[in-house]
Amino acid sequence: MATARILVIDDDCFLRNALCDALQDAGYDPVEAVDGDEGIDCFRRREVDLIITDIVMPKRGGIDVIKTLRNDFPGLRIIAISGEETSNSRLDEARELGAVRTLRKPFHLDELMTAVNDALHNAQPPVH
Repeated sequence: MATARILVIDDDCFLRNALCDALQDAGYDPVEAVDGDEGIDCFRRREVDLIITDIVMPKRGGIDVIKTLRNDFPGLRIIAISGEETSNSRLDEARELGAVRTLRKPFHLDELMTAVNDALHNAQPPVH
């Protein structure tokens, strides 16, 4: 079975590196991007099984990433993460746009791994 490639899009360098390290330790192939624009470009250049995107980022935020990529790739599996004070409403919006899972920062790595496993193996992507 091939290793799942997971694109992590987050402008927080420390968190992005920690997530990528944890994913790699769990046997996944993480790819990283510093913002939504870079994330969309990276996705279009490489085959990715799952995207984990922050919601609030400079240039292009996660909501726009989800709208753009789910429009072109309706079966794409996306986990949205956010730590902003308004994150509950933004995470609700991310779910409405097709994120298969959402996590509010700060979260434990075991919560992330459960969400990743569920998104890759159990969750049925929404049909739009």
